[in-house]
Amino acid sequence: QVRLVESGGGLVQAGGSLSLSCTASSRTAAMGWFRQAPGKEREFVASVDAIGQSTYYANSVRGRFTISRDNAEDTMYLQMNSLKPEDTAVYFCAASAAYGVIVIQDFYYDYWGQGTQVTVSS
Repeated sequence: QVRLVESGGGLVQAGGSLSLSCTASSRTAAMGWFRQAPGKEREFVASVDAIGQSTYYANSVRGRFTISRDNAEDTMYLQMNSLKPEDTAVYFCAASAAYGVIVIQDFYYDYWGQGTQVTVSS
């Protein structure tokens, strides 16, 4: 069983930046970030492949968010710039045990973090 521990998040004004981290207890394959706003379903944000070479973003964050990973530290990052109030949500990191390529659908992920709150004020 792999444990994922998230850090970062918090409160920021619109236009500001935040950085999230997700540290795994052992090596994982593809990783991703999802978010869930109050009253809404969980949605895909970004994914990075097992070696950190390929990335993919939801249209709503492309150009503003950057996903990356450091396999030497078993850590994934999400740099969020130009934040908007609609980015407010609980952000979850996820990891796949087997899929090395980009994974968009949540049901392909085996491990999940506890979630961290991101609030963007207008």
